[in-house]
Amino acid sequence: MIPIYHRRRFVNRFNMTFSVLVTALGILFLAWILGTLLYYGVAGVSLALFTENTPAPGNQGGLLNAIFGSALLTLLGIGMGAPVGILAGTFLAEYANTSKFTRRVADATRFINDILLSAPSILIGLFVYVICVVPTHHFSAWAGAISLALIALPVVVRTSEDMLHLVPNDLREAATALGAPRWKVVVRVSYRAARAGILTGVLLAVARIAGETAPLLFTALNNQFWSSDVNAPMANLPVVIFQFALSPYADWQSLAWAGALLVTASILGLNIFVRMTLGKKQRG
Repeated sequence: MIPIYHRRRFVNRFNMTFSVLVTALGILFLAWILGTLLYYGVAGVSLALFTENTPAPGNQGGLLNAIFGSALLTLLGIGMGAPVGILAGTFLAEYANTSKFTRRVADATRFINDILLSAPSILIGLFVYVICVVPTHHFSAWAGAISLALIALPVVVRTSEDMLHLVPNDLREAATALGAPRWKVVVRVSYRAARAGILTGVLLAVARIAGETAPLLFTALNNQFWSSDVNAPMANLPVVIFQFALSPYADWQSLAWAGALLVTASILGLNIFVRMTLGKKQRG
């Protein structure tokens, strides 16, 4: 028995040590990436970054039009993808087992959602390019928003279904016993119990699409000037970062680092704000 005990202790210590080392290595690389981003990104942050449009080479400028375009595209994309994703997740969690037909539909929906979840974003961009850009003969913000919505959709579907599955059936049965119809049980009980998780899923979708570049290259493209026309090409941070980072101009490269820092900081700040807000509500 003693040799077996020593062997188990050795295996346990080895696994724990290896896990700690791998975790530390991952944190080291993350800190390295964030440190590099802060080092080069902070140098490009100025008031002009938020008040001037993207400049021509050798001129002073900022990222105002790209910031506005990214915010608009993200809002449009999540506005189209999140409601559909939540409704689809609700069907999979609440109504999938009501009949044989709904079970088959649910299986097909999960299969398609898994394909979308793992599909390369560039393929989604090409798909939207074929169905939206080619027929209209021009790039547009609408096409970019549709591509972002298709990327956000499977994330919201998966998280919504998982969060609704975590709601205890006792809560649903108690509401049903009081005479509440099925739709009211879902809205007043299931959604309230799972709202923190569903909102987290929406935020994950926002983080997923906020930095997407490939689909926007085929849909929204870019615009050096200020534009709020959703039927025309629109500037956005990911494409501007991509183009400026590959340019030979030092001022454009500095703006690219500042834009990357801005995207990272905005997503991090949004997640912290929502988690703190939800935490206060739950404690209250």
